[in-house]
Amino acid sequence: MLDRSHTPDVLVVDINLGDGSGIEVVRTVRGQRPNAGLVVLTMYDGDEHLFAALEAGASAFVLKQAPSSEVVSAVRRAAESPTTFTADGLAGAMRRKLATPAVRLTVREGEILRLLADGMSVAQVSQQLFVSASTTKTHMAKLYDKLGAGNRTQAVMTAVRLGLVKVEG
Repeated sequence: MLDRSHTPDVLVVDINLGDGSGIEVVRTVRGQRPNAGLVVLTMYDGDEHLFAALEAGASAFVLKQAPSSEVVSAVRRAAESPTTFTADGLAGAMRRKLATPAVRLTVREGEILRLLADGMSVAQVSQQLFVSASTTKTHMAKLYDKLGAGNRTQAVMTAVRLGLVKVEG
């Protein structure tokens, strides 16, 4: 996991590594080196990823599209205070997380969510519900916002976790 011949003050990882999960790297390194700075630098911007990094023990969560000054600042903060957590948008994510139990979907949003969970494409959902693709996409955007998701997979996984969609086994 961590090369013991090197003891960096700060480790920067992505969530999706070619041979594993950056979240697991953070969790493992945090267990081995409680005072290491651990920055998750990633393109995945959903609340689920942010909270996974927080729960694993990361010091910071930064999006790859952030200005380089923000990345450098996160690394510096992680070096200075490795056991605190910073992330752009953390306050909004916390509000969404606290509001999550009260997620209220419209009937149409619920229908679309169930069809997406069944693996249907936007075109298939639109055809099934006799609405335009644009209308379907509008409902999907509202779903993503309500669920704090950045994409279809995150929306479905969050909905499953909240019991809004049942998974047949």
